[in-house]
Amino acid sequence: MDWDHLRVFLAVARQGQLLAAARRLGLNHATVARRLDALEAALATPLFDRRPAGTVLTAAGERLLPAAERIEAEILGAAESLREEAGEVSGTVRIGAPDGLGNYFLAAELGRLAAAYPDLIVELVPLPRTFSLSRREADLAIVLDRPAEGRLVVSRLTDYTLGVYAAQAYLEAAGTPQEVEDLANHTVVTGVEDLAYASALDYAEVLERHGGRRFRCASVMGQVEAVKAGTGIGVLHDFAVGAHDGLTRILPQVRFRRSYHLLAHPDTQAVRRIAVARDVLARRFREARARFICA
Repeated sequence: MDWDHLRVFLAVARQGQLLAAARRLGLNHATVARRLDALEAALATPLFDRRPAGTVLTAAGERLLPAAERIEAEILGAAESLREEAGEVSGTVRIGAPDGLGNYFLAAELGRLAAAYPDLIVELVPLPRTFSLSRREADLAIVLDRPAEGRLVVSRLTDYTLGVYAAQAYLEAAGTPQEVEDLANHTVVTGVEDLAYASALDYAEVLERHGGRRFRCASVMGQVEAVKAGTGIGVLHDFAVGAHDGLTRILPQVRFRRSYHLLAHPDTQAVRRIAVARDVLARRFREARARFICA
């Protein structure tokens, strides 16, 4: 079975569209379609239902997918063992993370990883969403909720805390609330509930329940900037606020503690570039633990 054809099959299965798979592989649409046709002809069965909106795996495609992923893992492992013999750490490693953590911590830390390994391409994807490792949307993913199922290697990175903050200029103009009930006279800055991607993001409910006026923003970075600009009062990550002058922690009786977990796919554990990135992340979170926990 031609690996190039299987590689195309995996990309189409993960992307759900031929055009998206072509972009992911750096090929043109016609080449992807031709290789997929060749694979289906060799197996004498259709692997996808091709629809105007995208592609859906057939029953045969579903059966082929785990076998193709095992072959992919074997090829990756063989390539990594050769690089290891040459002492190289090279290739691309993509790390998906929540946007607050990605922008306020990982961007600097992973920049140092890239500097330490010149042949390693580090891709940080800091977005308010979840990432599928089985679909190879990322090689490593940092999540808020520990997954209850699935073939994943899960390790706890650190706990972190959140508190209630406002800009000093806002407090001077609107007054400082002493109790949560006082928020009825203030604007509260929160996330957008129907766009929340993890149950750990439920802390905004306290502000929403007591707040008067509301301003909602789906991203952590947007919430920090809104509070910094004096829009209102918000629950913010303590480690993110450390980078901003002019923000004051209020209502100390309202605080939250959550956790970050690192996910890896078991088939890629031996891939050296991924193992190196995983080890660096684990070490830096241990070293920076005090930054994440505010008493």
